[in-house]
Amino acid sequence: MSQASDQSLAPIVLVDGSSYLFRAYHALPPLMNKQGMATGAAKGVINMMRSLLLNYPQSPVIVVFDAKGDTFRNEIYDQYKANRPPMPDDLREQIEPIHQMIKAMGLPLIMESGVEADDVIGTLALECTNLGRDCVISTGDKDMAQLVTEHVTLLNTMKNELLDVDGVKEKYGFGPEYMIDYLGLMGDKVDNIPGVPGVGDKTATGLIQGLGSIKNIYENLDKVKDLAFRGAKTMAKKLEANQELAELSYVLATIKCDVKLEKNVLEFTHQPQDDAALLALFQQMEFKGWIKSLSEQMQANGQTVEIASEDIAITRGQIHDSEMVEVLLEHCETVHYEQIKDMQKLADVLYNIKQHKKMAVDFVFSKAHYLNNHLLAISLSSEAGTAFTICFDHELYKDELLIEQEVIEQLKPLFERYDIKKTVADLKQTLHYLSRQNIKPSNIANDISIQSFVFNSTIKRDKSLDKHFSVLSVDNLIRVYGSNIEESYFPKTYAEIAGKFGKKQLTWSQLEFDVMVDYLSARADYILRLGEFFETQLKQTGELFNVYQSIELPLVPALAQIEQNGAYLDVNLVNQLTHDFTTRMKEYELRAFELAGSEFNIDSPKQIGEVLFEKLEIPVIKKTPTGQPSTAEEVLVELSKEYELPDLILKYRHLKKLVSTYTQSLPLMVDTKTQMIHTSYHQNGAQTGRLSSTEPNLQNIPIRSEEGRAIRKAFCARPGYKIVAADYSQIELRIMTHLCADTNLLYAFNNGLDVHKSTAAEVFGVPLDEVTNDQRRSAKAINFGLIYGMSAFGLAAQLDISRSDAKVYVESYFEKYPEVKRYMDQTKMQANEDGFVETIMGRRLYLPDINSNKGMLKAAAERTAINAPMQGSAADIIKLAMNDVQYWLKKEDIQANLIMQVHDELVFEVKEEELDRLISGVKIRMQSAASLSVPLIVDVGVGDNWDEAH
Repeated sequence: MSQASDQSLAPIVLVDGSSYLFRAYHALPPLMNKQGMATGAAKGVINMMRSLLLNYPQSPVIVVFDAKGDTFRNEIYDQYKANRPPMPDDLREQIEPIHQMIKAMGLPLIMESGVEADDVIGTLALECTNLGRDCVISTGDKDMAQLVTEHVTLLNTMKNELLDVDGVKEKYGFGPEYMIDYLGLMGDKVDNIPGVPGVGDKTATGLIQGLGSIKNIYENLDKVKDLAFRGAKTMAKKLEANQELAELSYVLATIKCDVKLEKNVLEFTHQPQDDAALLALFQQMEFKGWIKSLSEQMQANGQTVEIASEDIAITRGQIHDSEMVEVLLEHCETVHYEQIKDMQKLADVLYNIKQHKKMAVDFVFSKAHYLNNHLLAISLSSEAGTAFTICFDHELYKDELLIEQEVIEQLKPLFERYDIKKTVADLKQTLHYLSRQNIKPSNIANDISIQSFVFNSTIKRDKSLDKHFSVLSVDNLIRVYGSNIEESYFPKTYAEIAGKFGKKQLTWSQLEFDVMVDYLSARADYILRLGEFFETQLKQTGELFNVYQSIELPLVPALAQIEQNGAYLDVNLVNQLTHDFTTRMKEYELRAFELAGSEFNIDSPKQIGEVLFEKLEIPVIKKTPTGQPSTAEEVLVELSKEYELPDLILKYRHLKKLVSTYTQSLPLMVDTKTQMIHTSYHQNGAQTGRLSSTEPNLQNIPIRSEEGRAIRKAFCARPGYKIVAADYSQIELRIMTHLCADTNLLYAFNNGLDVHKSTAAEVFGVPLDEVTNDQRRSAKAINFGLIYGMSAFGLAAQLDISRSDAKVYVESYFEKYPEVKRYMDQTKMQANEDGFVETIMGRRLYLPDINSNKGMLKAAAERTAINAPMQGSAADIIKLAMNDVQYWLKKEDIQANLIMQVHDELVFEVKEEELDRLISGVKIRMQSAASLSVPLIVDVGVGDNWDEAH
């Protein structure tokens, strides 16, 4: 069949280019080329056009944009679209290149002055209807629903929504013939169409469903009160008072379908694509993936390609962030997802994996602790668009399940083969399972959660996802980095197949099997794509790839081993602490009642406020945002200097937090098989790269209070063992000294001086041997405070001195340590230019608010800019140390286990006869983890429990 005859049967596609333009602009991040020109909207529009052409290969496509200037509607109503803000400059500059690219693609482009794109599309659509020719309008504008007929349908590519006459009725509750009435009644805030005041979506729908058109509604106002929508009884008066507005709005909302055009709809035909012009435009916009594919196509056709050598050499593995959509779109329209039901099919899939030399694997586990969960399913993919799922546990489909151990036996050789590159979503969880199966995997090169965290630790959650989705989940990563992909290509989330999170959400065993297989297979497919994307992105900046490859990836098995090691807990001691703490809480409570003169709820901030500030008339020193007297901790701390009751409340709160967070819950976390506590460590828990832990949170056990240290005593060595705690001394201050290269600080650290005492001598102008304890305390507060961007105000509060005295301290400090001030000023300036700061090892922390016009946000970002390189470098250093230590322990077969990591400290359980060997080996490895201009010092303690060793 000829192309002409094919096109005579295919629907005509009318593209609302202006709708595409704004949707692309708001969907994409602010991409730019090297000349500083914005390119994101152009990338999005052309990508949507390319996808549309793929989906409608035989259809004539006509693209319509709004022309500059006012339209006839402005003559009817001078406030029409008056509220719209001016078009952003970075969008305006992309319009002409977009037009040029569409024309170079050979597509007819129409802009008609005096009317809107909607009117041109309406005119062409009516022509199609009159000709009996099918027509598809591609738009995101609901106003276009008035054009739908038996021949005209609406296509919203973002939502994969195709609306015919029945579809409009189902979506809006009435047919296309009433859409103008609906808009006339309700108005349109975007276009400043007034509508009838007080009429919203539900009211407009109720009026139309009850009485029909605006004309009929006004002819039957007496019947409005009997309609079944809220406010119907008083609506007739509002309608009567605003009849002119309703009729005006009807006119403004009506799409004009008789625009005089130079050609009729059949005369707007495709022209041959101008490859050279299109290639030049792609080069200008720096769309490198498209440059490569188009240049290769031109060369294959014998065309001369004029392109810079650096561009023609680009491969798919060297794409930039703006090219993410191409990786994700590959084969999206032809995905093949399948369940593996028999061992022969599994063998075929595994053979295919061997040929591709790569695989993404996604293990699905039951919701249980990593030591006790069981495997529900495995999904595999070795090429984009193809994936397979094997299920092991489903109540409704037991006959279709394979046996887990038989499958794992077949998978084991692939996991252990180095020549097959593996990609996963959660490597640590994977390693726990493989360890139970006695599988020692090799070449797991990509862990997308860690890769994405290294790539950008400040990533936000996409607005389409709720709080249950992690920012580093497959679902969020696809939506953030593929933000201009059509929604229809996104793999479905669990919430979409099982319902919203909550009690009503379907369980695993309630899901339709085919739906579940598609869901799990899509995950493996996109894990593979994301892994390849992040690998190439990290390689763009070698430092980031080094952070991932040399620090984070080797840390995963180290952390998995620490988690499996566990820590022994003296449950009897913890239970005794619960008893002691609750007894003391009761004593504090009774004494509080005595001071208050009556009983009150000591857990109620409101009642505490009433007792303190109304009954006892203690002065209010701070109020909440709602104007109530504050009973926050810092307020009670200040009041406790003069009054006993606030001090009792603070002590009560401290004990209650310890009981609820630790002493009651810790015994419940002891594993019944190992009799140990196995916490969970998270490499992506803090934006600076610091590790965090949960169940229990070891990082937050207080060390400065006697009660907190009592809890640490419960983490004990077993008989024949000792606890060793190795802690970096003043590591962040040493890193700051390395970064700023201040002469005085370098001298102090390199000569083994007490740096706080040395600082006090400099700041207060006294000999080193005459520095008092108070002066040293003040100097220590300055040293560490500056790392965290503390102001003179904060220092004054910490030292309990006047703000003017604190200001003098800070000024004096910077006089004695000028390089510190220079470093801080330079760091803030560089952060303003780059939008990020880096650690010594090259880890980046992006600062979205560094150029904010809101003073508080900008100041907070600048404080982060100063602190992050130090805190992040400290995190990198201890991770490197952990990798080295763990390797050494395993290689030398030392009878010792690394059982905890907390901030700058590593905690070990070691056989007593191995004690000296462990201490010397650990100190050497921790102190040589990084090469700084000052020595890294490690303090080591030994004891029968964690508190004694620290």
